[in-house]
Amino acid sequence: MRARKRTAAGAVAAPAADLPERPERMPSGSVMERRLGDTELFTPGSVACPGCGGALAMRHFLRAMGPETVVVIPACCWAIIAGQFPYASLTVPTVNCLFAAASAVASGIGAGLRVRGDRSSRVMAWVGDGGTYDIGLQSLSGALERNDDLLYVCYDNEAYMNTGIQRSSATPPGAWTTTTPGGKDMPKKNIMEIVTAHRIPYAATVSLAFPEDLREKVQKAREIHGSRFIHVLAPCPPGWKTQSSETVKLSRLAVDTKIAPLYEVENGLRWRITVEPRNLPVEDFLSRQGRFSSLGHDEVRRIQAEVDRNWAVLRRQAEVSPL
Repeated sequence: MRARKRTAAGAVAAPAADLPERPERMPSGSVMERRLGDTELFTPGSVACPGCGGALAMRHFLRAMGPETVVVIPACCWAIIAGQFPYASLTVPTVNCLFAAASAVASGIGAGLRVRGDRSSRVMAWVGDGGTYDIGLQSLSGALERNDDLLYVCYDNEAYMNTGIQRSSATPPGAWTTTTPGGKDMPKKNIMEIVTAHRIPYAATVSLAFPEDLREKVQKAREIHGSRFIHVLAPCPPGWKTQSSETVKLSRLAVDTKIAPLYEVENGLRWRITVEPRNLPVEDFLSRQGRFSSLGHDEVRRIQAEVDRNWAVLRRQAEVSPL
């Protein structure tokens, strides 16, 4: 991988011998628009970076959740994207809170709504990987252990992007950040194993490249009471050193290489894989990102072996305890 040609914005060009694109598995254009709904609750003109995966994720989630949603946002990229008072990019009630407090604040708002007799509104905590995997993990665990009635969404761009691209425990091995200039040498924390260990009613992973799967899971989570958790990988062009036009492509490759498989879990015990990957090599995903440009062939083989092990475990869980 060291010899790959560099492209604009620090991205890494795909090898010339890449296989041709396979047919898309999802519809596009007007057909997709009709299926996803026409209610826009995220206004145009926000300050999100071009190609921001977190911004696209919010748009999809709000279209599935509907207007009766309260969004709780701690310190993260979205604390900026949501807008500076008196302006706002969301047309639903939005509450900003401290970095570690999203779960606690969302729990409190949910309790307040119930006291007022509001049974139709839903509270959605919208938190980055730093506020989920690291700084807010204690608050999240407490809310899940109590089975508080909230939907917690982790939009995972795999680093502290808002403050200068520092590594988090969600940063994958080998990735460049400003605090791991030679590439991170620790594995990515498995947040789904931590969450499902709490035996909450519902947990799932979704992808920007599979919006129908995303919509079905979000709407399913909306109708469940108790704690729900959804993880979405959110490519970050500046932090990943990619082209802004590659966000959905990278999201699809993450699924098809089994780096970010799509599945759902009920009560921490019953598992179901919702999209079968194409079993592409991890290099197809890694080689498109400048943050992995220092990886050699040995490092890529180690990452491939780890991904294959994780997939085998997930497949076994889905077979032994199917949903």
